[in-house]
Amino acid sequence: MIPLTLAQIAAITGGVVHGDGAIVVDAPATLDSRATEPGGLFVAIAGEHVDGHAYAAQAAAGGAAAVLASRAVEAPSVVVDDVVTALGRLARHVVDELEDVTVVAMTGSSGKTSVKDLVAHLLEPDGMTVATAGNFNNELGVPLTVLRADELTRYLVVEMGARSLGNIAELCQIVPPDVGVVLNVGHAHIGEFGSAEIIARTKGELAEAVEADGVVVLNADDPLVAAMAARTEAAVVTFGETGDMGVSDVQLDATGCPRFALTYDGRTVPAYVPLLGGYQASNAAAAVAVAVMLGVDLTTAVERLATAQPRSPMRMERHVRADGVVVVNDAYNANPESMAAALRAVAAIGEGQAVAVLGEMLELGDGSHEAHVEVGRLAADLGFSQVVVVGEGARGIAEGAGDIAVLVDDVDVAVRTLSASLSGDEVVLVKASRGGRLERVADALLQP
Repeated sequence: MIPLTLAQIAAITGGVVHGDGAIVVDAPATLDSRATEPGGLFVAIAGEHVDGHAYAAQAAAGGAAAVLASRAVEAPSVVVDDVVTALGRLARHVVDELEDVTVVAMTGSSGKTSVKDLVAHLLEPDGMTVATAGNFNNELGVPLTVLRADELTRYLVVEMGARSLGNIAELCQIVPPDVGVVLNVGHAHIGEFGSAEIIARTKGELAEAVEADGVVVLNADDPLVAAMAARTEAAVVTFGETGDMGVSDVQLDATGCPRFALTYDGRTVPAYVPLLGGYQASNAAAAVAVAVMLGVDLTTAVERLATAQPRSPMRMERHVRADGVVVVNDAYNANPESMAAALRAVAAIGEGQAVAVLGEMLELGDGSHEAHVEVGRLAADLGFSQVVVVGEGARGIAEGAGDIAVLVDDVDVAVRTLSASLSGDEVVLVKASRGGRLERVADALLQP
């Protein structure tokens, strides 16, 4: 974070200083009192279950220079009416002060975190890059990402999520994008949005936010995304099978990672990304399109792509047990599109020995049961030998999968069921929405 005194932070946020206004904050902000850095800012959020104000003294003892709070605490602080609003104002001030930083923002129903990680990997050799940690992509995560940037930062790579119309536009007010990337429009959170068309309207807010001198990168293979070209005055570059950054000849190697060709501006180069799943070719094309738009040569970008590694946890993490069982932990989140992509990726390397442990996909609205049934049918069609379905909310998967499925009540039963049947040749996919916490299955399977 750029150095700011408490007096300056109060002026930016409309708050009141409690303590010495000359105290300087010059390290990142955090919501976790255990993760404060010397000179950092602890952001006290009064949540439904935990009130951060109760941990202000602990944060100060851990090195935090000050606290951003909505009431007085036992530490130097700036007290504001609304901490979330104030945090956004502070982040916008920092962005405005960093004149040499290029902001790359991305959204989409799935793939945001993977593409964000790839973009950061491709840009880092050319300058200090700050990127969203994990998928910290909401009204708290976006400003906290911004506040990790300082005068040395050249690229700020920001993931943006949404749960309602207007969310993306609000995030773009905090951190205006120079490059905006829209990956796809799927069914994630459709229960809250109501329809794919409303999701598209929301995701398209990112295209609208890019100024005329910026670049918008769109998925040519998704009609709802491709149509967003009409919503921006910026230059538009597309990616995909029919895109400006064309993807073709996708082949999976023995580990399930894709080799493919990228074609741009009349040049075709062979490419490889060491990430599990054929869909990673499309993610890679999106990331390379961003890098090329920012001045990276196509060949150089592809060379960097070949050295990428998973950065965010529980996203197609591939682990091999001593007995040969491969566990693919993709338990961070799930929606119908990402579930199908993960099933296809694991089936491709399972060679008839693919097993899935699947939980509920949340926030799908009225079509939830049928969406779960379709996932089960796909697993059966792909030749999975067994599908362990965890929880009543995911019953539709068991119905769709038929005889290969077993429905269990909880994680413990799932682990016991699997442990009794694995021979050492299987590839096990573990996937569900975040609320299911199925990473516990993966962790248990990987215990010695």
